[in-house]
Amino acid sequence: MNLKDLPKCPIETTTMMLGCKWRILIIRELLTGTKRFNELKKSVKGITQKVLTAKLRQMEDLGLLERKIYPQNPPKVEYSLTDVGYTLAPVIDSMKSWGKDFKKYTKLLESSK
Repeated sequence: MNLKDLPKCPIETTTMMLGCKWRILIIRELLTGTKRFNELKKSVKGITQKVLTAKLRQMEDLGLLERKIYPQNPPKVEYSLTDVGYTLAPVIDSMKSWGKDFKKYTKLLESSK
């Protein structure tokens, strides 16, 4: 993706940056701090190693996260959000809030049947 060719619509830009559920869940995990690959793999339920690797690379290319490699054997790699990545916190918080409200709403609907 070329960041120079961002859509004119800001909502489209946001959804393009968030991409899919996997990116959103990775951001959710990294909002609490730096994580190693295996930590992300365990905390993002259902993601495969291949998909996680691909999503982390995409997010690094987009400038949402940074990867730090420590020169040791075996190599240690850590992922953390960039300043731009952290600016998505209010978006993720809004999604969390909406999800909670929607669950309450659906429970009310079910109980009224």
